[in-house]
Amino acid sequence: MRISDRYIGKQVLFGTLLAVMVLSLVLVLGSLFKEIRPLLVDRQAPLLLLLSFVFNAWLVSLMFSVPWGFLSAVMLVIGRMSAAQEITGFRVAGVSLPRLVAPVFVVGALCSGFCLWLNVNVVPRAKAPVRQLLYEQALRDPRSLLSPGLTDDFSNVKFYIEDQDGDSLLGLHLYRMRPNAQPDEPPQVYLHAGRFTFIVDEEQKQLRLKLYDASFRTYRPDGSFDMFSADEAEPYLIPFSAMFYRKIKPSSMTNGEIKTYLAEHPEMTASQRVRFKGVVQQRFSFSMACLAFAFIAVPLGMQSRRRESSSGLLLSLLLAGAYFLFSILADEAETGTQAAIALWAPNVLCVLIGLWLFKRTKFK
Repeated sequence: MRISDRYIGKQVLFGTLLAVMVLSLVLVLGSLFKEIRPLLVDRQAPLLLLLSFVFNAWLVSLMFSVPWGFLSAVMLVIGRMSAAQEITGFRVAGVSLPRLVAPVFVVGALCSGFCLWLNVNVVPRAKAPVRQLLYEQALRDPRSLLSPGLTDDFSNVKFYIEDQDGDSLLGLHLYRMRPNAQPDEPPQVYLHAGRFTFIVDEEQKQLRLKLYDASFRTYRPDGSFDMFSADEAEPYLIPFSAMFYRKIKPSSMTNGEIKTYLAEHPEMTASQRVRFKGVVQQRFSFSMACLAFAFIAVPLGMQSRRRESSSGLLLSLLLAGAYFLFSILADEAETGTQAAIALWAPNVLCVLIGLWLFKRTKFK
C-alpha cells in the first residue's frame, strides 16, 4: 500500500465519519422537534421512550447522512489537496490520477456495503413511527391515552375532551366512524358526555368509561339518526386492541416481509404494488449512492481550487438534494419500470458524468 493510499483514505474516512455525525445530529433534531409535542406534552412519555425514539431516528437518518457525508468529505478532501497543489505533486511524481484516487473508491465501496446492510436489515425495523412507540406506552399505561384535547389514535374512533377536573374528565365528544369511511361521511355513532371517568381493566384488556349526562346519536347511511340520553350510562368499553390503529407501511417492512405481504394480498391494486416494490428498489439504489458519488465528487473537487470549504459544502448539498429528488419522482410512478428508472437514474448519471469529467480532468 502506498503512502498516498493511507493519506487519502484516512482523510476521506475520518471526514466521512465527522460529516455523518453532524448531519445525523441535524436530522435527528429535526425529527425530535417535529414529534416532541405528541411525545412529551400530549402523552407525557417517559424518558426511556423518548430515548428509544431518538435512537430509532438516528438509525433512520444514517440512510441519508452516510451518502451525503461521504460526498461532502470527498469534495472537501480532494478540493483541499487540489488547492494545495498536492495532486499536481503526486502526478509529477508519476502517480496516475486513477491510481491516486483509488482509496476514495475503496472507501465508497465500503460505505455502500454498510448502507446496503443498513437499508435492508436495520432501517425497516427502526422506522417504526412515533405512533408505534406511543402504542407500546399506552399498553403500559393506558391512562396516558385520554387527556384534554383531540385524540385520534384509536381505530375508527376520535375523542375530543374539553377539560379535566381531578380524576374526572369534562366535555367528552366521541365519534365512531364506519370502516373505510369517506371524509365527508357522517359518523356511525356520536356520543357526548358532560363528565366521565374511566378505569383500566387489566384482566379484560380494555378501558371502561363511566358516562354522566350523556347523549347518543346513531346515524344511518342516509344521514338520518336516532337520539337518546341518560343521566348515567353503562361503561363504554374500549379494547386495547383498538388502540393506535397501525397502518401497514412498506418502509417499516423488510424485503422478505414485503414479498410475503404481496403474495398474501392479491387484491392489492397495481399502484399499491408499485409502491411496495419501489421501496425495495429504493433500498438498493440508495445503497449504491456512495460509490456513485465517488465518480462525480473527485473531479468536481479537483475543479474547486478555492480554500474555503463553503463552496464544497454548498455543491455537495445541491448534488445530494438533486439525487434524493429522484425518489420523489419514483413515488409518483405508475408502473414498476418507471419507478426503477427514477430510482436508478441518479446513480447512472453520476457515473457517466463522473467518467466524462475524469476524462477532461485527466488531460488538464
